[in-house]
Amino acid sequence: MKLQDNIIFGGNRPFVLIAGPCMIESEKLIMETAEVIKEVTEKLNIPFVFKASFDKANRSSIYSERGPGMNKGLEILEKVKSNLHIPVTTDIHDASQAEVVAGIVDIIQIPAFLCRQTDLLVSAAQTNKIINIKKGQFLAPWDMKNIVVKIKEAGNDNILLTERGSTFGYNNLVVDMRSLPTIREFDVPVVFDATHSVQIPGGLGTSTDGKREFVPYLSRAAVAVGIDALFLEVHPDPDHALSDGPNMIKLDDLEEVLTPIVEIDRLIKGM
Repeated sequence: MKLQDNIIFGGNRPFVLIAGPCMIESEKLIMETAEVIKEVTEKLNIPFVFKASFDKANRSSIYSERGPGMNKGLEILEKVKSNLHIPVTTDIHDASQAEVVAGIVDIIQIPAFLCRQTDLLVSAAQTNKIINIKKGQFLAPWDMKNIVVKIKEAGNDNILLTERGSTFGYNNLVVDMRSLPTIREFDVPVVFDATHSVQIPGGLGTSTDGKREFVPYLSRAAVAVGIDALFLEVHPDPDHALSDGPNMIKLDDLEEVLTPIVEIDRLIKGM
């Protein structure tokens, strides 16, 4: 699946990195983070798509920060795209957002909690953008087949499927690496979301906890199994981030985290 000449998902190509902060906190933070990630990925020769959310609509608490909203958020993402020449992605939560968001972004993301919402999926598919669907924490990997059918029946074959961990009892997620080849059977590129996979949902009472120290290990394992893209949330100061801080990678650590992952990817794919 081709996004740009140097960004192709699948076909035994190098993995694409989809990375950025969880939430758009400020234009300054977004631009600076995107620029650093671009420098790292160019050094390591990794295709890169920038991500950030304009609205975190599923926060644990009503008092939690949600982001700048769609209009301001898209304005900032457009600056990333035009000023830094980086393709961008963000998520939508309502069918009415699809057409407007598609005017800016290169990939539309469907959140895990909403992955079975038919109207949302169809509206996203009808934009003819690449659609990245996060697998619900509550779904078996083979259940994603029905979601793929919904997108295709709406006339869009540009589909990415993302594994992001499965609910394991209360306030915990686990990753079954068998999910990755199972999802690939649907003939779509496979993405692994390493940072959301280490979440501890609701673990802090009014917000989500996480174990970012496990992100490198899960990332290496997923690349060894075989994936087409890696999804990482990255922040200059995760401990003071307004959303998902406990599971985000520190920006200064990104190169160190990615270097062995690139080597494993090349080994597995014979590059």
